[in-house]
Amino acid sequence: MAETKFTPLSELKDFIDRDGEEMTARAAAFFDDIKRRHTVRDFTDEPVPLEVIEHCISAAGRAPSGANHQPWHFCVVGDPALKKEIRLAAEEEERAFYGGRASEEWLDALEPIGTDDKKPFLETAPWLIAIFAQRRGGIETGMDKKNYYINESVGIACGFLIAALHHAGLATLTHTPKPMTFLNEKLKRPATEKPFLLLIVGKPSGEAQIPNHALIKKPLSDISTVF
Repeated sequence: MAETKFTPLSELKDFIDRDGEEMTARAAAFFDDIKRRHTVRDFTDEPVPLEVIEHCISAAGRAPSGANHQPWHFCVVGDPALKKEIRLAAEEEERAFYGGRASEEWLDALEPIGTDDKKPFLETAPWLIAIFAQRRGGIETGMDKKNYYINESVGIACGFLIAALHHAGLATLTHTPKPMTFLNEKLKRPATEKPFLLLIVGKPSGEAQIPNHALIKKPLSDISTVF
């Protein structure tokens, strides 16, 4: 086995030591910013520079991952014809979902949000980002090794991405039609990759509405325990 090598964190000069007062202020400022993030379903078609999207994906690529294999791939879709193809395929799956595939309990849970099988945002928003989870890969491009903690790793990366897009001034919608295998075909991704999430990105329209149900957030006391 090759010798494991490390670089002292002090040499990277990446960690910034902050005192308690500054840490508290920064943590509070981040919360104040992220609590303004809302999932929207009505977007404008106003263009968003690709450079913005690429910076945010680069941030997502810094997420921790199992064995640092970084088992993700982000497909950025801005071509109108391809977005239309994706919408048609997604709506076909959604019609099956709402037409009988989903359980009554599941549909009851979705009812307060007001979703249905119509997904016009897939064409309206300037960008779609399809995130794929890679079953095989490795630390370098082209490797064919088993990846580990794939869902956990890709989930964390998606969290980074959503936060980065919000920080940049964009709204997002997480969309997960089931199944999503049509994305492999449309975006020419190999069978070793599983579609994980379809993220819609753009600016909210003036008619965008947030379901009251989505405004209900559990308090800190309900989501954490200090020992």
